[in-house]
Amino acid sequence: MVFVIGLPIFFAELFVGQYGGLGPIKAYTRLAPFFHGLGYCTLVVITFVTIYYMVIIAWIIFYFFASCLPTLGWGSCSNDFNTDSCYSGVQDQDCIQNNNGSSSDMIYWLRRCTTIADICQSKQLASHNGTYCFNSTSTEYLPVTSVIHRVLASEEYYYQNVLGIGDATWYNFGYPRWQLVLCLALGWIIAFLCLIKGIKSAGKVVYFTALFPYVILTALLVRGVTLPGAVDGVLFYIRPRWESLKEPSVWGDAASQIFYSFGLACGSLVSFSSYNKFRNNCHTDALVVSATNVFTAVFAGFAVFSVLGFMAKNLGSTVDEVVQGGPGLAFIAYPEAILLMPLPHLWSILFFLMMFILGMGSQFGGIEAMCTAVIDQWPHLRDHHWKVTAGVCLFCFLAALPMVCNGGIYMFTLLDWHTASWAILLLGTAEVVVISWVYGIQRTFDNLADMNIRFHKIIRAYWWAVWVVLTPVASVAVFVFVMTDIGPTEFGEYEFPRWADSLGWLMGASTLAPFVFFLIYNLIKGTRGWALFKSSPKWVPQEGASQQTNDVFTPTAPPENGIDNIAYENN
Repeated sequence: MVFVIGLPIFFAELFVGQYGGLGPIKAYTRLAPFFHGLGYCTLVVITFVTIYYMVIIAWIIFYFFASCLPTLGWGSCSNDFNTDSCYSGVQDQDCIQNNNGSSSDMIYWLRRCTTIADICQSKQLASHNGTYCFNSTSTEYLPVTSVIHRVLASEEYYYQNVLGIGDATWYNFGYPRWQLVLCLALGWIIAFLCLIKGIKSAGKVVYFTALFPYVILTALLVRGVTLPGAVDGVLFYIRPRWESLKEPSVWGDAASQIFYSFGLACGSLVSFSSYNKFRNNCHTDALVVSATNVFTAVFAGFAVFSVLGFMAKNLGSTVDEVVQGGPGLAFIAYPEAILLMPLPHLWSILFFLMMFILGMGSQFGGIEAMCTAVIDQWPHLRDHHWKVTAGVCLFCFLAALPMVCNGGIYMFTLLDWHTASWAILLLGTAEVVVISWVYGIQRTFDNLADMNIRFHKIIRAYWWAVWVVLTPVASVAVFVFVMTDIGPTEFGEYEFPRWADSLGWLMGASTLAPFVFFLIYNLIKGTRGWALFKSSPKWVPQEGASQQTNDVFTPTAPPENGIDNIAYENN
């Protein structure tokens, strides 16, 4: 996915932004009227993502402050919100220690220390050696954990104390939780302060947000691999299961991960690269960022799975049973593992500090893309950038309030399932098609040469192959593969009502709606036929290109195609 989808779209977006010096809305409009709405599509995507991504950061802030309290709340079953099914690894260890260190006949069950014999008897089974329950009917020896149902304390803490989900459904949505509202507000205030001066202040902050997490991640890795059971976690992580390639969800998840981690089809890359110097080597940028991205993902995997292996050993379980995807990994499994480590408060603070920094760094691109779109539309606001930033942050904060209600996780899940999943595959395809098939692959290479970016024959062949054939075909193929397996939206065992699921599909479709709207708009204006695919005379190198180096800017040779002469003459 990195080489066929991630890197090609990433470089394509850098090229568009750097060459034109424009945000995505104006850049794609000038490339071809047919793609007039593409920039607006990416703006809708990044708006949705920026709104609901800050909700995750609000959860992280909640956990960060909870990590500073004398007791880590997710490690205990003694809270008012806990149920009788609650299981605490810490309290389970206390039961063992209070039983003279013997783990054979005492475990934590029903929020108290209970003998295995009593548990077996309550299930109408016989006890065997104080460790197993014996079923005389089937003559089976059953581990006690298989005859009782237990829920991790960290899981109940996340759902009941942080989210406050309770009995909330789509029909009983609840009210905003004041704790999460304050955390959400704090997240947006910090984001605003980091971006108050626009791209200049963001660039300085990113040095910290991009580098400091590596320090914490390394510390977590060193600690993780020294824990008992870490080897089991690492082996589970690196051992391939080839049969998984038959599952459409695996391909969809891989593509979604690439789009998220690279920030593709969201307009932020085009916005950021529009500030680059004209002769900046964005090709090198694309290669370095892609390589760093892959390294970081693999590196983080070792840090995470070594700790999950340790957790599995302590719970007497297997790694695949404790592994959870999505929010469950960050807010249930990993916090539970931290409880079993020496100095849990320290590791908890470091972990959630790292999560906060990474999350906030991801938000900068989205906020800046939205601000760039506003300023491109109303240039007179360029001298009031901080006001635009404040307006964007306030709008996103208000829009996210439904997701910090008791039932807010359902709205969050809808956005997560439909906004940045299947729709962005089509947008990424369009971003590559516009520069390779519509604008023309040769003209793209010529424009790159104008920026002093020239390729060896082999490298040029790679970019020709991916931009013209592989990336569009692979993106569409993954989209079709995912759509054949997609089902109704679910959260845990709760299946969304049909009307709510339809709302999610409308959200996903809204990210593509601007494309159709502006196509119809151009047709009404009288732009039809081949004129829809001609680049605008305004699609020229960014202003001041010739002043950015000592060399005089020289446009490429006049193309033989008469249609292409429009752009050349404007150059």
